[in-house]
Amino acid sequence: MNAHVSPESALTSDDSWTVAGRTFTSRLIVGTGKYKDYATNAAAAEAAGAEIVTVAVRRVNLTDPSQPLLVDYIKQDRFTYLPNTAGCFTGEDAVRTLRLAREAGGWDLVKLEVLSDPKTLFPDMEETLRSLKLLVADGFQVMVYCSDDPVYCRKLEEAGAVAIMPLGAPIGSGLGIQNRVNLRIIIENAKVPVLVDAGVGTASDAAIGMELGCDAILMNTAIAEARDPIRMARAMKHAVIAGREAYLAGRMPMRRYADPSSPLAGLI
Repeated sequence: MNAHVSPESALTSDDSWTVAGRTFTSRLIVGTGKYKDYATNAAAAEAAGAEIVTVAVRRVNLTDPSQPLLVDYIKQDRFTYLPNTAGCFTGEDAVRTLRLAREAGGWDLVKLEVLSDPKTLFPDMEETLRSLKLLVADGFQVMVYCSDDPVYCRKLEEAGAVAIMPLGAPIGSGLGIQNRVNLRIIIENAKVPVLVDAGVGTASDAAIGMELGCDAILMNTAIAEARDPIRMARAMKHAVIAGREAYLAGRMPMRRYADPSSPLAGLI
């Protein structure tokens, strides 16, 4: 079930979400970078309760048996692999990377990420949209990392994206969600799942994203760079659940003035 389904209907059904015909119950996706080793990465993914792990194809060892292999620690019969194009700055690089991933693992559900420059790591939206069209034509099912521009998000969806993944803040910044207004507009208008991707720093950031109505949250650095990654993964799991529950429950109205918790009438 996706975020744009009304909270009332969600309360009466299993609270899962579906992307490209695949249904998941965990709404937390974790990465596979920056961990001290694959064993810690695997333990964090388990603690997070994740069902999907995203994999930077150009940075993670998937095929060299002389080195530790990610697949030996994070098992594909337990987790869905989501190959991504981290580190790609052109559409051609992104398409080439995901074609290699498909040859290596047969993966066709992928995450597209085309960056504009190495300092901000902001997505190059013009190049992202062009790359998306190439990948869709090549048979991929594409989840797209993007800016929080509602207009570009609509264009991505019209071009065939199976999920929209606007940034909360720059990649690896840990600044939390910077533009809640835009994120809410994107969520309200999307017909595909919307996931916050990038910028989450701590558990409250994840909860806010879910309270706004996101279908799921993707994060890496917030867990990998925590002093205790396993504990932070567990915190993120609870935060995502809490945020989702709060969204479904419906928050109270915000008021400019105080409102008494008990009736004022009948005072002695």
